Amino acid sequence: MAGLNALEGAALALGGIYMLVMGLLGRPESPQQAEMGGLTLIALGLIPLIASRGLLRRRSWSRGPALITQIIALPVAWTLLRSHGALIPAGIVLAAVSLTALFQLARPTTREALGIRGPGATPEA
Repeated sequence: MAGLNALEGAALALGGIYMLVMGLLGRPESPQQAEMGGLTLIALGLIPLIASRGLLRRRSWSRGPALITQIIALPVAWTLLRSHGALIPAGIVLAAVSLTALFQLARPTTREALGIRGPGATPEA
């Protein structure tokens, strides 16, 4: 589960670095838009990377950012699936990774490992 979040974070950050480099060195229609898009993707990539580190260390706070990342990834996967060409397999992979991570994050064993109590649970004395 932490690995899936790290994979998504790394993919976002690498895509952002590529956009940033192309904005700076390439010939995009709008260099400012390419640079800002690259910086945005890098920043968005940090969220699942930080969450994956927290999951590895069994920090309860890390589950929230990890869940949000996966929920946001589902509409992106849907958009890729509705496109043409090479983007369709990317959408399949993203949907599979997101759904797998969501399933893993929702499991009772995950909540227990992270020290998250269910609703109505009494704190241990």
